[in-house]
Amino acid sequence: MSDIQTLMDMGFPRDRVEYALKVTSHKGVEMAMEWLLAHGDEEIPAAAASDAAPAAAAASGEDTAPSSSGAADGGAVAKSLKCDDCGKVLKDQTEVEYHAAKTGHSNFSESTEEKKALTEEEKKAQLALIEEKLKQKRVEREEREKADALERERNRIRSGKDMTEARRRMEEIEMKKIVDQRKREKEEEKAARDRVRAQIEADKAARKAREAHNSPAAQLSDAVPSVSSTTTATTPTGVKSPPREYTETRIQVRLQDGSTLASEFNVKEPLSAVRVFIQVKTGIETPFALMTTFPRKIFADEDYEKPLEVLGLVPSAVIIMTKPPA
Repeated sequence: MSDIQTLMDMGFPRDRVEYALKVTSHKGVEMAMEWLLAHGDEEIPAAAASDAAPAAAAASGEDTAPSSSGAADGGAVAKSLKCDDCGKVLKDQTEVEYHAAKTGHSNFSESTEEKKALTEEEKKAQLALIEEKLKQKRVEREEREKADALERERNRIRSGKDMTEARRRMEEIEMKKIVDQRKREKEEEKAARDRVRAQIEADKAARKAREAHNSPAAQLSDAVPSVSSTTTATTPTGVKSPPREYTETRIQVRLQDGSTLASEFNVKEPLSAVRVFIQVKTGIETPFALMTTFPRKIFADEDYEKPLEVLGLVPSAVIIMTKPPA
């Protein structure tokens, strides 16, 4: 009822207002108003007009009842109802109920004044005001939709940044783990090389001591103490010169794809140094084994701690990269 009265106050006929509300499924004044403005020149169906007639008749009955009563009481015909609180002239009972609900006024009386219909100028002004309100509401709705879309986009960007930051932190953590692991491996390999060098030095010192003890000069000195130093210093003419000692060896590595790597190593370095050299040059992380063809030998785990000279890879050697044994 309040929607009908609101639209009627704006100057629309009752039958068109009721039909507009029916067409828009009673979704509010705004949608009914838009329909009325868009279909102002159209005729409403006859069935809709006939449906609206009883309601108009009922409204007329409500108006005539107080009028007849007024005529019986005072001789004057009541043409409207009037709010005693604010003095507004109301057309029928429907307008009285709407005015009372809207303002809270409760004192009404019959009036001989007739509520004038809106002139064409007033109707045009009322329509212009309605169109302005509709336009304002449309702008507010568009701004609200833009604000919602902007907020959704901000949330999406914020979520994307959070995911990117989390992924970056995970990559940093993984990279740090890899660097720490490489560092530990290098430290372990260095410690292993130091142990091998110390063992080699100890073996070399022990060998020199044994050679000095077993030399012919030492044996002759033990057997004949009185022999002069010139005699003990003489050596047999048939003794061979000691073998040449190498300090470096050249290692050529044949990779699994057929390519080769070559480098020089200290003969005291363990075989694990060659393995590290291959990993650094190729970036291979998967396990692999090393072997020689002449003689054919696949190096075991304990061989990687032995010096190259002990493994017979001096002064040069060819090593083949192969799959680790199962």
